[in-house]
Amino acid sequence: MMYSLRPRRNEIHVSPDSEKNSDDNVGLAKSARRRKSTKRNITDSQLMREDVSTGGQRKKRALSPAPLDIHDVEKKNTTFGGRLGYACLNTLLRNEKPATEATFCSRTCRIDTIKKKGADWVKDLGRKNVEDLLKIIEWNERNYIRFMRISSGMFPFASHETYGYSLAYCAPLLAEVGALAKKYGHRLTVHPGQYTQLGSPREAVVRSSIRELEYHCEMLDLIGVGPDGVMVIHGGGVYGDKEATLARVKETIRVDLPKNVRDRLVLENDELCYTAADLLPLCKDLEVPLVFDYHHNMLNPSPGVPPAQIMEEANEIFRKRGIKPKQHYSEPRDGAVGIMEKRAHSDRCYSLPEGLPEDMDLMIEAKDKEQAVLQLHRMYNLHPVNHEYLRPPRDK
Repeated sequence: MMYSLRPRRNEIHVSPDSEKNSDDNVGLAKSARRRKSTKRNITDSQLMREDVSTGGQRKKRALSPAPLDIHDVEKKNTTFGGRLGYACLNTLLRNEKPATEATFCSRTCRIDTIKKKGADWVKDLGRKNVEDLLKIIEWNERNYIRFMRISSGMFPFASHETYGYSLAYCAPLLAEVGALAKKYGHRLTVHPGQYTQLGSPREAVVRSSIRELEYHCEMLDLIGVGPDGVMVIHGGGVYGDKEATLARVKETIRVDLPKNVRDRLVLENDELCYTAADLLPLCKDLEVPLVFDYHHNMLNPSPGVPPAQIMEEANEIFRKRGIKPKQHYSEPRDGAVGIMEKRAHSDRCYSLPEGLPEDMDLMIEAKDKEQAVLQLHRMYNLHPVNHEYLRPPRDK
């Protein structure tokens, strides 16, 4: 059945909240002593301190933010020569001050707002998101990060059954993104959310899922990325019968997905429902690549099948399709107990996974986003690191 689809080293730690931490309670003498032994963070906005002049009038005096130490990292060796990437949000740019100067790609709204302000207003949010994506790519290039997952929220409600819209209005700007990524050799991918359920027994859910994939595919097509611009989704729920659900997933992919959508589709093992071994037969049969997620495999391993074997078979599908292999890596939070706590990603990753192929792309799924990548660059001496852009882990 075909569905009717939508129309359309010694460095300085400075917290993103350093302005809050460097308040009037910091003694000037103490700050001066600390500045003698540490580098000054010049990327944050200058703090302003109110002083009382002799005439009783208040005036503002610039005060540099108090510097913080960034500890050395443990140095490690690796043969890995691929790209490390992060997902959707650059924390440093998102936390720029004032807030009006923040750079991010997930401006959104509510449907009630669309009803009040109209389609052109929500489309303008998408345009602003794309403009900021250009800035993020430039920042990534300056910091040797050439792999990024684009936010699914770039165009709010674009896949909605009622309020959805075509991205053609933003085609020239999206083409600029593609040209910039091509110029620098950056890889851009997407990861539609958890509600993309191709195996749902409910037809409405499947229809909505296909619209969501169409939206992501249209965005990638207009950007102009090649086959490496994949769309990663999970197998979804099991709905009480894993085998029957997998059969529905297979049928939806084989019969109902438009060719351009299917050509970009990639499946990923998850931590609760589908192991890599569960998905691999379907992926091999349909030649749909499989992204191996190390964290998910740790929590939901494939019985009797070593990760190295799964990765080799999975990466063979990538090679057969002419797509550069990619994998996902994250670590559980310290002190996490039980699978539900261990599902949460840690702020940073403190190693690269064992058995990592030398030439592939690895998405670092850590809460600290670009900071987690920069830390791995430091640990393994993968690329030079600009110390001014380093920040401490969120829990510090």
